[in-house]
Amino acid sequence: MLSPIKIRCIRVLVSGFMRKIEYYNNKNVIFRQLKVARKRLRMSQKELAAKMQTLGINIDQQMISKIEKNMRMVTDYELVCFSKALNVDEKELLEDCYASSLED
Repeated sequence: MLSPIKIRCIRVLVSGFMRKIEYYNNKNVIFRQLKVARKRLRMSQKELAAKMQTLGINIDQQMISKIEKNMRMVTDYELVCFSKALNVDEKELLEDCYASSLED
């Protein structure tokens, strides 16, 4: 069962074949904590991308940059691999999401 996180806004815009999904006007909820965890390890975006590729995720430095700038969404399997690559728990990467849900 999922934890009772309140979701105030998920916007799905459909135009033609394009679908845009946002959560509180964010493309993803890990962008801040991903950057914090990466910098804590003194790892570059390029190094993180290389580590993700060894875990089977086709991602490059530009995609990491877009994620950290909140310009690209993150899939569930990418979240799991980011946590493995950075040696952190998934919940740590989702910290901002949990913190904002506690305010509601």
